[in-house]
Amino acid sequence: MKNKRNRLQIISEILRSTVVGSQEELLNLLLDKQCDVTQATLSRDLKLLKVAKTPLSNGAYKYILPSYNKPLQSQGTYSTLHSHGAVLSLEFSGQLAVVKTKPGYASAIAWDIDNKANEQVLGTIAGDDTILIIPREGISRDEILQMLNTIFSEKE
Repeated sequence: MKNKRNRLQIISEILRSTVVGSQEELLNLLLDKQCDVTQATLSRDLKLLKVAKTPLSNGAYKYILPSYNKPLQSQGTYSTLHSHGAVLSLEFSGQLAVVKTKPGYASAIAWDIDNKANEQVLGTIAGDDTILIIPREGISRDEILQMLNTIFSEKE
């Protein structure tokens, strides 16, 4: 068995290059690379790597690695929102805000925004891992950041 760092690197490479739908399948791919591990060790490794399982259009599932988008510091902070854990980044294009989340979280976060920010937000559009926030006329980026921090500080 290879050391942990090498094993985590091999798992990451496999998940980036191959559609893997089960731990058993991943164990076999690791074995092909002379990396013999138990299912329990693999499970711990997947947790450490923050691997998620996401549905495919054909109804099957696949493991995905998290994206490591960083928030744009020049546009203010949203430390409370970021610490919420599900939000990966926030960027603006003009007055529109785009929030990237972990897979499966966007809809719930958009629901919170829609129901708690009626004065600042006209509406949101949510996919699986992305939210488009459409502010009301005259609402600044700073007001959007403040609103997001206020909404998600309630959850702490």
